[in-house]
Amino acid sequence: MKIPLACVLLLSTTAFCQDQVVTARYRQFINQHVNAGMSQTRCDAVITQRHITETDSNRCKETNTFIRATTNHIKPICDRAGEPYGNLMKSLQPFDVVICTLKNKDARRPHCQYKGVSRTRRIAISCMQGFPVHFDRVFDD
Repeated sequence: MKIPLACVLLLSTTAFCQDQVVTARYRQFINQHVNAGMSQTRCDAVITQRHITETDSNRCKETNTFIRATTNHIKPICDRAGEPYGNLMKSLQPFDVVICTLKNKDARRPHCQYKGVSRTRRIAISCMQGFPVHFDRVFDD
């Protein structure tokens, strides 16, 4: 039995589109949450430079967490360096993070002002096809 060429093309196009979605979400995750050199005094500058806002709006994000590590340290959470936590993966080891919290509620870009705090915490992320695509939370354990 032969599979019609149209079906093969449809399947390969679907896989290609899904790979592009994962790549786009992974890039957005990196932009919003990965900064090895982040400090608690740079929240305003980095959030402005990276155009981080509430999804599909110009509203300032209430909280944004930066992981002070490289993707080489974060990506393994999706595999051997993480444990299942519901539909998320929880890091086995703590990470240095900078949590930026909005000071001026209901502000809109470019008037976002943040207070940053540094912590060392385990983190929970969502993964797709072995790539981190969503930062969920830090743990106070």
